[in-house]
Amino acid sequence: MTRRILVVGGVAGGATTAAQLRRLDEECEIVMFEKDEHISFGNCGMPYFIGDIIKERDHLFAADPESMKEKLNIDVRVFNEVLSIDRNEKSIKVKDLRSKEEYLENYDYLVLAPGAAPFLPPIDGLKESRHFVLRNIEDMDRIKQFIETKQPSSCSIIGGGFIGIEMAENLSARGLDVNLIEASSHLMGVLDDEMSEIIEEEVRAHGVHVLLNDGVQEVDEKGVIVTQRGKEIHSDFIIVAAGVRPQTKLAEDAGLSIGKTGGIVVNEYMQTSDTSIYAVGDAVESKSAITGKPVRIPLAWPAHRQSYIAAKHLSGDPVRFKGLLGTSVVKIFSLTAASTGLNEKQLLDENISFHTVTHTGKSHAGYYPGAERVSIRMHFCKDSGRILGAQIIGGEGVDKRMDIIAASINGNITADRLQEIETAYSPPYSSPKDLINIIGYKAESMIKNKSRD
Repeated sequence: MTRRILVVGGVAGGATTAAQLRRLDEECEIVMFEKDEHISFGNCGMPYFIGDIIKERDHLFAADPESMKEKLNIDVRVFNEVLSIDRNEKSIKVKDLRSKEEYLENYDYLVLAPGAAPFLPPIDGLKESRHFVLRNIEDMDRIKQFIETKQPSSCSIIGGGFIGIEMAENLSARGLDVNLIEASSHLMGVLDDEMSEIIEEEVRAHGVHVLLNDGVQEVDEKGVIVTQRGKEIHSDFIIVAAGVRPQTKLAEDAGLSIGKTGGIVVNEYMQTSDTSIYAVGDAVESKSAITGKPVRIPLAWPAHRQSYIAAKHLSGDPVRFKGLLGTSVVKIFSLTAASTGLNEKQLLDENISFHTVTHTGKSHAGYYPGAERVSIRMHFCKDSGRILGAQIIGGEGVDKRMDIIAASINGNITADRLQEIETAYSPPYSSPKDLINIIGYKAESMIKNKSRD
């Protein structure tokens, strides 16, 4: 009998699971439900379309319902919202948002990919103000249309994480006067304080007004932001980039287990507490590859990997999900910042003993034109040398060096053995002894000194 697999949600989690599953199983019936219009798009590219770096809107789209049907024989139903799950009957209730019709669909297996929604802080007057969030294509279009039709001269961004910084750069590039407001002591909370300070200097150098340690108290009736320290900020509109929250209501209402991080609990094959129901993407609680403890990391790579794991298990060829490092990279004007694993604060909170090794050097041979400053900060276990986390900020080559460190953690290569990695060398790209090698030599020295103690 042909298995019937229903997928709730599109984009990186749902659409990828459906496509992977079809490539692994040509016989099963796959139906995907998406309450919005678009099923597969590059949401990480949206700030750059708003900033007019990406010129063609269509370039953000990876697939549409017609191509999914034609190429993969997947029935995709947009503007169809899944309202509830009946686990006993193995069915879902769906509402067609255009016709308002409600109907039932039975399943053999169900995959949940509801994603995460932008968090709107409980700030007095915020909902009544001219504010935007950025989660999907519709949000992107609203922001872009507002800028092009209203011609605003200023914007205030609430939140100094990935989206906040990317929007600050892109709006500034369009000539807007930008305020970036962050309630904590530094931008980019995934970084150590010393590394965040490099970012803050770069952002300010490009004309963005950065407010740290000062959250938004209220937005008055004229749209003026009043901070907790009493500062008044006038701007034409507000972007809220204060993080995201997993959309777990459907799972909760169905009685599926929700973890301490607020995400849907899954096992190493992405099965929920009901083995007929899988979950992937931003709404899922994963585990840290460093500590083994629950984490929730709403990034694109985890969603794609989890989709593959779920599809492999559904096709009868299981692969275990081994956990996440949270490897990430972000462009900040002329700099690139990347991180993986745990930062200093997280290590202290976990009561993990560690050494920290740092180095600042040139991105490639100094005598070749265009060499840029690169700073590396890496934490490793005092006893075993196991790499626990790292951060790199600078010009070119930041991403490739972070990828080497992330691969080293996955491959159980210790901090001192980074000196052994044979990196590709040519003056335009690196040095005979790469920055990664130097970090390894420094780590070895620290480990030897520790053994002498």
